[in-house]
Formats: sequence, structure tokens, C-alpha cells
Amino acid sequence: MQKEEIQKSGIPFGIRAFHAIVVVLLMGMLSYFTYGAITGTHSYSFKKGLDIAGGTQLIYVADTTHVDPAEVKNLMNVLRDVIEKRINVFGVSEPLIYTETGSAVSDAPAHRLVVELPGVTNIDEAVAQIGATPHLEFKLVNRAPEVLAAQQKYAEGKFDELTPDEVDALVNAYIDTGLTGRYVTNAIVGFSQGGSGFSEPVVNLTFNSEGSKLFADITGAHVGEQLAIFLDGNMLSAPTINEQIAGGTAVVSGNFTLESAKDLANSLAFGSLPIPISLASTQIIDATLGSAVIEEGVVAGLIGFGLITLLLVLWYRAAGVVSIVALAAYVLIMLALVLTIPVTLTAAGIAGLVLSIGIAIDANVLIFERFKEEFRAGAYAHDALATSFSRAWPAIRDGNITTIFAAAVLYWFGTSFVQGFAFMLILGTLVSIISAMLITRAFARLLPNIRQSEKTLISKLLNIGA
Repeated sequence: MQKEEIQKSGIPFGIRAFHAIVVVLLMGMLSYFTYGAITGTHSYSFKKGLDIAGGTQLIYVADTTHVDPAEVKNLMNVLRDVIEKRINVFGVSEPLIYTETGSAVSDAPAHRLVVELPGVTNIDEAVAQIGATPHLEFKLVNRAPEVLAAQQKYAEGKFDELTPDEVDALVNAYIDTGLTGRYVTNAIVGFSQGGSGFSEPVVNLTFNSEGSKLFADITGAHVGEQLAIFLDGNMLSAPTINEQIAGGTAVVSGNFTLESAKDLANSLAFGSLPIPISLASTQIIDATLGSAVIEEGVVAGLIGFGLITLLLVLWYRAAGVVSIVALAAYVLIMLALVLTIPVTLTAAGIAGLVLSIGIAIDANVLIFERFKEEFRAGAYAHDALATSFSRAWPAIRDGNITTIFAAAVLYWFGTSFVQGFAFMLILGTLVSIISAMLITRAFARLLPNIRQSEKTLISKLLNIGA
């Protein structure tokens, strides 16, 4: 009589079966989606990192010497966007461009731009694609008497007579205005009347609204002075400002040929670098290394999954089968998220994914160990499950939160490779909570609601562990 009352007070079998069917259908859709990505039958595909796909990695160091420290982060982001836009024009498949800081404790941390070009193994070609982007600057010519005197000595070759103050004056011969190529929205080739009477190629620039205002303020406040135009540190020309220019346009001249003017216009249209950069290192990654990483990662994942499956079946019996199905659903959800976010798969990321499989099963161990205690104490299976999920939740929650915090620290302070591992670990931990508390519960509720004292085959299969 007690058994019947307990069964009637539980969730009806139809609802429990419906929950399990929904999970099975979801697993089926995820399986079809993942299989399609692997076989290439739809547009989604796994995004491979440089260490897997092979290619070229370029590391540039940005010169932030003359940049306001408060502006460095913003300019580095602009630099990344400009380089990405330029590389996309060359049709490189899925380039990865990101910024990083070399040292968080140094007085002058190195700000780096990392460019990863999958499939590009010609370093000279890769460097040309990046290095062709010009750095355009507009500077006022400093006509202070001490500067002119120092320049006169320098022009006459009297280097030994230059005082430290005069050397400083030479360094400050041009005054930064803050107007650079980052404000250029368009650049086209034009022609102007040269000094010889013939038309010569020039580059007509159009500034954005911020650049237009800055250019108007500069030309309005310095009428009669010279505004020098520098390209990659070399002065092209230094025309005199006759009046304020408020139209948001400027002309760059510098004895260009038609071909060089076109190259400059195209480069500026792609985006001028907001700050100078220099190439620090290059590296070529062989695609065969990536193939080995994938094969070894898959083998490691299968071995791990197989060992966990064996352990669960031998130790937890019927409950172990439930855990295996929930773990399979976990793997499918993770692969689907990797495809749709999308997550760039690296060797470190694959390691994080394999490790997260162990984390995913840890919650099931806590749940079914608690279930064993309740079931052996005489509780019906469904009552034991309800208690085990309820009492195991605090430990599952606290353990996973600790893992997420640790992974978040790795992601925040680590390099790109460490970040790939940390991100997969965070993602896997979050999905494991859903897998344990929802998917495992949905299948576990399909187990028959019996007691250990009934001494049936099913009760023996539910009497887990030692």
C-alpha cells in the first residue's frame, strides 16, 4: 500500500517519458547538425586555429612612445580593425588578429599585435600584406628661433657644436597635431598643376566628421604656418596654410608617379595605421602538425570516453547507463556550441574539451553516490533520485563555480593559447551543469520506481557500487 501511494504521488510516467523523448530528439538534431559540419553538407564548419590549420603567425610591436597612455587601448583596437580590414581584402581565409600586452607589471609594457594567417606559408607575402598599410601623419612645422638655429647648424654640418638643448630642438622640429590616417574615410587619385606646368598625380583625402573638425581647427588656428605631411616617418611635403579648410578634405602631394599614387590611395582607403608598428617575429606552422593534434585529440577523447563508460557501467550499473547517455548529450551540445559561436579550435582548446568530459561526469558521480545511500536505506528509486539531486546540487554548484573562477583568471591573464584552454573549460563546465541537472534527471526518472528489498533483477542493477 505504501509503495502504491508513493508511486501515485510521483510524476506520471507520461510526463517523464515526454521529457526523455524531448532530450532524445534534441540529441538527434545535434547529431545531424554535427555530422553535417564534419562531412561538409551545410555551411557550418569547425573553425581551426593556426596550430591546427597551419599557416603564418606575425607578431608586431606597436610604438606607443608618443601616445597618451589613456588612448593606447583604443588605438590598439583601431589598429587591429585596420589590419583585419586590409587582410580581408586579400582573401585570406578566417584570419585571426588580436592584441596583447607583454607585461602587466613593467613600467612600459609592450603592446603587441598578433596576426595569424591560416593557409599562408609565404612569410614575405604575409609581411607585404601587413607592411603595405601606411602610417600617415600631419604635423606643424616648428618655426621657433631655437629650432631654426639648431637646423642651421645641422645643415652646415656643425654637429659637434650642437648643445643638448639644440638637439632637443631638432627632435621637436615638428609638432604633433593628432591628425593621422585613422580619420581618413576615402582616398582617390587626382591631378594638380605641378611647378613645371605639367599635371602631377596627387592623393585626395576625405576625413570623417571627427577628422574634418580637427583639420578645420588646425588650419584655422595656424594660418600662415606650414603643415607637414608624413608617410611612414618620411616627409612628403610641407605646404603653407593660406586659410582655414573646413570641407573635410586634404591633398597629399610628393612627386608621385601614377602607380605610386594609386598604391597610396588604395592603402589609405583600406585604412592607415593609427600608430607605427614594427615586425618583431615570424613563425610558420606546418599543417601536418595540426593533423597530428586533431588525431591525437580525437584518440585521447575516445579513450577517455571509453574508460569513463567502462567505469560507469561496472560501478553504477543501470545508473551508469543513464550517465553515459547524458555524457553523450553533453558532447553533442559542446560540439554544436563550438560550431555556432563559433569557437576557434586550437590544441589547447581541444585539451580543455577533453578535460571537461571528466568534469561533466563528476556531477553524475555525486548524484548517484547519494542515490546509493538513499536507495540502500530503503527509499523508493524515484524518492532516492529526488533526494540525491537536491542534496548533491550544493556540492555541484560550488565545485563548478570554483572551476569557472579559476578558468576565468587563466582567460584574463593568459596568452591566446591559454585563453583557448580556459574558454573551453568555462564553456564545458557550464554545459556540464545543464547536462547533470536536466539531462541526467530526465533519463534517470525512467528507471522503475522500486525498492532494494524487492530483490528483483532491476533492484540489483540499481544497487550500485560496493
